[in-house]
Amino acid sequence: MSSSARSNIRRMAAVMAAAAIVGGLGLRGAGAQSPVAPPGPKRVTVFMYSEYIDPEIPKQFTQKTGLEVRIDVYEAEEEMIAKMQAAGGASQYDVIVASNQNIPILAKLNLLQPLDLAKIPNRANVMDKFLNPPYDPGNKYGLPYQWGTMGLIYRIDKVPNFEPSWSMIFDEARQPASFVLLDEVRSMLCAPLIQLGYSINTRNAEEVKKAGELMLKAKSSKKCLGFDGGVAGKNKVVAGDAAMAIAYNGDAVRGMEEDKNVRYVTPKEGTLIWVDCMVIAARAPNPAGAHQFINYILEATPGAQLSNFNRYATPNKASLPLITKEDRENPAIYPSDAEMAKMQLLEDVGKDMQIYDEVWTTIKTR
Repeated sequence: MSSSARSNIRRMAAVMAAAAIVGGLGLRGAGAQSPVAPPGPKRVTVFMYSEYIDPEIPKQFTQKTGLEVRIDVYEAEEEMIAKMQAAGGASQYDVIVASNQNIPILAKLNLLQPLDLAKIPNRANVMDKFLNPPYDPGNKYGLPYQWGTMGLIYRIDKVPNFEPSWSMIFDEARQPASFVLLDEVRSMLCAPLIQLGYSINTRNAEEVKKAGELMLKAKSSKKCLGFDGGVAGKNKVVAGDAAMAIAYNGDAVRGMEEDKNVRYVTPKEGTLIWVDCMVIAARAPNPAGAHQFINYILEATPGAQLSNFNRYATPNKASLPLITKEDRENPAIYPSDAEMAKMQLLEDVGKDMQIYDEVWTTIKTR
């Protein structure tokens, strides 16, 4: 869900457009080499969240392959989908990092091309739980980049009576002096849906409306500082401008290192688990280079370097032994089985996305 990732789940204007248009492998190739690209473009252009990759990784990829890497960034996936759909992104970018629930949307909009898995031997390093996922059967379009959770980042010096609960946002009597909401449709609406005991993938209009009412009440609080991206919310907490924010875990872990008074938890009621995937644009200028880049990220060492930098969990079993011991044992990055049991994966709700869009529009315009 990053933001820097995951700052992650990022779904309003473009998803509204999308809704209007569309109603276990064993360890192998931990050290496999990237396939050699045929003559063609000398650059790979990657579109992803800001602060989501170690700047040294593109340099190392260039040294290994001779292909320059250009990183373009977005802060919300609505922005990414809009650019892919209306601004030529499908022919401008090679690799796009997209969250799990948006892969079916992008595919239905004919904005993706299927992966040639034969050109990605390091796919064998992907953990079994990320293979053949429900949002992308057979990994037809994508392979995992990072995964994580959404929760609450807060300051212990400003929230003395903190409890790991979504009620800290939705119960006015328990709200801290200042808090920031996440500016993403589906991700943000997960919180009130869970607080009300509903599925985060509900297609029941009344349930979504009730969640919207709870969200609007929180937004209308004089303590609410408004909506922002996950990274920006984290930065406000670290700076002391906000007492609490909804954020993605990798962003929060970095915030905890920046200030000893910052903490992150997943609420006791549960939260979402997200998977960001690497996909290739339908008219990518350099599809061969795109396959090389994906294969490189799935090597053991670059995969570990990625997670050690952005502090999100790796989906790569070959990389896991190379993750710092501190991070491997950090429940903010790798949640316990008990926490995982309460987490839900966002799904594409198809034409029912219109319900979410209408509720979100009401929340943002009132």
